[in-house]
Parts: sequence; C-alpha cells; structure tokens
Amino acid sequence: MDKNNFDIKNIKVIQAPLAGISDIVYRNLIRRYKGKCLLSTEMLSSEALKNVPNPKIADYRKEEYPLSFQIVGHKPDLMVNAAKLLEARASVIDINCGCPVNKVVKSTDGSGLMRKPELAYEIASAVKENINIPMSVKFRLGWDKTNKNFIEFGQLMQKAGADFVTLHGRCRSDLYSGVSDWGAIGQLKKELDIPVFANGDIKSVDDAIKCLEISGADGISIGRGLMGDFTLAYRIEYCLQTGEKLEAPSLEEKIKMLIEHIEDEIELRGEINGIKFMRKFYGFYISSVQNASKYRQVLVTLDSYKEVKKALCDILCIHA
Repeated sequence: MDKNNFDIKNIKVIQAPLAGISDIVYRNLIRRYKGKCLLSTEMLSSEALKNVPNPKIADYRKEEYPLSFQIVGHKPDLMVNAAKLLEARASVIDINCGCPVNKVVKSTDGSGLMRKPELAYEIASAVKENINIPMSVKFRLGWDKTNKNFIEFGQLMQKAGADFVTLHGRCRSDLYSGVSDWGAIGQLKKELDIPVFANGDIKSVDDAIKCLEISGADGISIGRGLMGDFTLAYRIEYCLQTGEKLEAPSLEEKIKMLIEHIEDEIELRGEINGIKFMRKFYGFYISSVQNASKYRQVLVTLDSYKEVKKALCDILCIHA
C-alpha cells in the first residue's frame, strides 16, 4: 500500500506504539499474520532526531503501510523538525502526550504535557502547520485522579488540527495499574467531531467488542494485547467486519509464532542481542501454560537460539 493511500475512517484497529517493543520485526509480524491495522513505530525522541536525523529505530518497510511515526518532546521547534524529517516515510505523525514513565515526564514530555495543555496545543498546531499528512495525538485521562482534563485536552488537540486522537483510559499516576476507564473514553467521543480511538486493557476480541460498546469509539488501539499473539489485530478486524469470531491460536501456533519472532530478531540484531531482546516476550507467549512463570525463569537464562528452541519444544511436548 502507498503511504498516502490512507484514510483513518477505514481503520478500526491501531497497533499502539510501545517503546522497546514495536520494532520493525514486531510490526512486520502483524502484517504476516494478516493484520490490516494502522501500525506504529516506537516512540522517537525529537531531541535525538536533532542529532541523528535517520536513526536505525526509524527503519521501516513499505509492506508496513499504513504506518504511523510517533514523536515525543516538549520543544515546538524540535517537534516540528522531527515531524518534517519523518514526513516522507510516514502515513501519520503521532504526538505522544501519554507516556507515563518518570524519565519521560520529568522533562515535560509524554503525559507531562497534560499539565501544560497550552504548550501541547502550541506543539500540535506547529506540527500540523508544517506537514502535509495526517496528525494524531495520544494522551491519558489526566495527570492524576484530581486533575482529569482529557475532555478539554482533546478539544484543544482537535482545535490544533488533529485528524484523530487516541485516549488511554488511565491517568498518568495510574501508570498501568487498575482498570482502563472505557466510559471516560465515551465521554470524550461525545465532545469531539474527529475520530476517537480507545486504548487500554484490550487483550481479546471480546475485550475489543465490549470496549467499543461502552465507549462508542471509532476504533481501538492495542498495546500489550498483541504481545504473544500477532493474530489478534486481524481477528478483531475480521469480527468487526463479519460478526464472526475466529479461534485464538493454540499453544503450538503460539510457539511457532514465537520461534519466528526470535529468528527475525536474530536476523536483525545478531544471535546474542536478538536472544536478549526477546526475553521480555516469553511470558506473553506462554502465559496460558501451567507453571508458565517457572518456564519463563528458565527461558530468560538461555543465551543461544538452539537452547531456547529446544526449551520451547520441550514445553510444547509436555503440554500438547
């Protein structure tokens, strides 16, 4: 697909950006498993792009389109620079106003911008004025439960020219604990004229359907729900289109998927670094297995592809 042959109205599922997770391998595996969703890069620092305008982390393949590039920062000039650098390769430029981690928010980046909505508006307006492709913004309910400003924030982003927004149903102070408030996402949907995508706690087809029923959102954005199951995006899309639910992958299919993931990361990073990178994924792939945590504890100690593959085959033999 051409990067410019993109209309958000045709999208029901977005693969949410995940730092250190949604790399080029991850995104292409979603495509391999038939997902038609809007893919998203990892978060790209506008400060870093100033010094390294073409970093490895921004690599992509044409097969990934439609593809969103997410930028983070708090300086309007650097955010504009980042957006312009990435525009030629992006279907969408996404502005991160949602990342809750300390090392990001301490610089007023990510969800730190929710405490400075005027600055967020200045950034979004400046980016929109300087690019000729769609712009989106991802944010949270607010800084904390006593400072929920997501409706006013969303209205500002719409005024700034956002083509669509994604709302994660937690406050920054929640990090990833508690439950995503899909009802609050519905409140925002009623106040905006642009598409609103719901994010948080969508780990199955049933979750996606329930979230859309509660929120009335235009679509859903999936983060950790895709880790360990690259078929989920397609299965949600298929259900929304046909009303039918496809079966979730079996353990055998998940192990096969994991081995593909490992092999592709090794091809990208080399065996040592590829195996180290994959350790964060093991628990997601084998979560349904009895004694999964014990198996994971063993897997993360293994250093070679041969050892990991044998251990995975042993798990499959035991639980087949």
